[in-house]
Amino acid sequence: MSSDHTASLFSRRRFLKTAILSGMGCASLFGGAYPATAAVLNSLEEGGRTLSFQNVHTGEVFSGEYKVGGRYLPDAFSEINRVLRDFRTGDEYPMDPRVVDIMYTIHKKTGRATPFEILSGYRSPKTNQMLRKTSTGVAKNSFHMTGQAIDLRMPSFSTREIRNIALALRAGGVGFYAGSDFVHIDTGQVRSW
Repeated sequence: MSSDHTASLFSRRRFLKTAILSGMGCASLFGGAYPATAAVLNSLEEGGRTLSFQNVHTGEVFSGEYKVGGRYLPDAFSEINRVLRDFRTGDEYPMDPRVVDIMYTIHKKTGRATPFEILSGYRSPKTNQMLRKTSTGVAKNSFHMTGQAIDLRMPSFSTREIRNIALALRAGGVGFYAGSDFVHIDTGQVRSW
């Protein structure tokens, strides 16, 4: 057997093994430990999913369709990542589509057309470290640093009610900051504070 043929077989085997393990990981994530997450993330809707939000620090807005027939739209996520970037450093990071799906589901359950106001999406390690030194309640290994968390509120809608909707989804972490008037959502384990 030639070395090219052996390398080709090895590459195919590695690809297949990775694909199988990835599929198993997704199945356990969406169907096992977090059953409510599966319902939130896997539901298909005719016409796709549309969402609107504004970054309160930059004034930038995302408004549009981000998912059609279970397929995320890359151009929409490029814009989402830009709007949800770390406004302090300008760093962008790919946002977890699951956190956007959770945000979409919460918004739909409010029954309002009002866009969310976003206080924090992606947060660079540098920004997270600075916030840990200057304020309380900032996690050392924050999900914001991996694009898995969003802090939000909705004008003229109770943040307490947003928190209640998020808790009922059981799709990840939910933090309620009444004094600062926002709700934290993330795609980590189901928990609340």
